[in-house]
Amino acid sequence: MSPVHSLAARYYTDPAVFAEEQQGLFARTWQFAGHASQLAEPGDYFVFELAGESLFCVMGRDRVIRTFYNVCQHRAHQLLQGTGTTRVVVCPYHAWTYELTGQLRAGPNIKAVEGFDKDSVCLTEVRTETFLGFIFVNLDPDAAPMDEWFPGTRAELEDWVPDWEHLAPLEWVEIAERCNWKVSVENYSECYHCSLNHPTFATGVVKPETYDIQPQGHCLRHTTECQNLDAMTYPIDLERPNADGYSSWFLWPMFSFQVYPGNRLNTYHWRPVDAGNVVVWRGWYSVDGADDEVVRRLAVQDRATTVEEDIHLVESVQRGLGSRGYRPGPLVVDPNCGVNSEHSVQVLQGWMREAVDG
Repeated sequence: MSPVHSLAARYYTDPAVFAEEQQGLFARTWQFAGHASQLAEPGDYFVFELAGESLFCVMGRDRVIRTFYNVCQHRAHQLLQGTGTTRVVVCPYHAWTYELTGQLRAGPNIKAVEGFDKDSVCLTEVRTETFLGFIFVNLDPDAAPMDEWFPGTRAELEDWVPDWEHLAPLEWVEIAERCNWKVSVENYSECYHCSLNHPTFATGVVKPETYDIQPQGHCLRHTTECQNLDAMTYPIDLERPNADGYSSWFLWPMFSFQVYPGNRLNTYHWRPVDAGNVVVWRGWYSVDGADDEVVRRLAVQDRATTVEEDIHLVESVQRGLGSRGYRPGPLVVDPNCGVNSEHSVQVLQGWMREAVDG
């Protein structure tokens, strides 16, 4: 049996591949939009972009979070910008006014139009799920629910982050990487490189020899045993469930929940810019978003060690992918899996290939 080879360089360098992903993959998968704490009261909203589309999330009077394409159904003017609070959504162009449910409420002189059916006009809604306080959307109206995409993940995270209902973003760390988003995701999704390149992580947090990554649906679950917790730089309440562990849940294609010892939650969100650039948003959370010295210190240490080390790795890979001398080599897939195996990259690249080639 021949070894499985890595993807051809074009998957990471060709603008046409990126354009195909934007029109297909990004629009047919569950994508992070924001955190529910951003929409605390009815009328609160925020605008964001996904797959080349402008969208907005809004809290309804029924306290349901909905997402709509940010476009008036009259003559296509964009409706909202940034973040804010509103009683109704009013188009700046001709003042067509929509309820927070998306239904048309009123418009200047529309009653003069014979046969005008106001009830038939509604903003185009987008599939939305709130997953442990995180808002995800999918432009595919027929997409399966997140619990089918990522089986078991919700229940596991509830066990690992028992206070998730009270958490809110404390800090966002924005990291620009000069590489294709898939290069960064692959690097995140294997620890074959950890002992050589991440001394703080590999000797201060986890036991590399116990590290493994296994698929759960379209989730890659990272598990490991941890080092001596007495050596951690912050206090840990070992009475809490899973407080002595580290684990991660990567949700294909561009989001990951990560829990450090002490049930400390942080997240990765990859935001592709073009074929050769991505911005990675690292989210750090605390109870009610209140200032927390431990979380602040973790964010600083993480940015200075693992994150900084990874930037140099992925940018070097992207430069190498542009070399005419590169020939995709065989992946190191150990039947026993483990830290020195690239079986998780094999799974990822299968999803990547399917997204582009069908």
